[in-house]
Amino acid sequence: MSNLNLEIPAEVREFAEKTVDQARKAFDSFVAAAQKATSQSEAAAESMATNAKEVSSKAIGFAEANVKAAFDLADKLVHAKDPKEILTIQSEFLKAQVASVQEQAKELGEAVKKVVSSSTETK
Repeated sequence: MSNLNLEIPAEVREFAEKTVDQARKAFDSFVAAAQKATSQSEAAAESMATNAKEVSSKAIGFAEANVKAAFDLADKLVHAKDPKEILTIQSEFLKAQVASVQEQAKELGEAVKKVVSSSTETK
């Protein structure tokens, strides 16, 4: 019984080495793809967050400007001397606000479009 040959044949070892090497290469490819996907999703999330912050900042800035304009109107109306001046002040305010709101809507629309397009580009 001492003559038993328990050595693994060279062909079996060679096959096992190739199998382990192929598995390692497949795993490395999987990890690289996972890292790339993670990087892309992080970049997309950062881009969306930045763009959403821009939209929020614009909206707050517009609201602030509109409230300031309303206070300025109130101040002018308080100091008006007669109904004719009140009507003139009110008319000027309305013209200015219509133009301002149109511009604000345009800017907000462009900012929102930017957010939406950046989120669809990353999908």
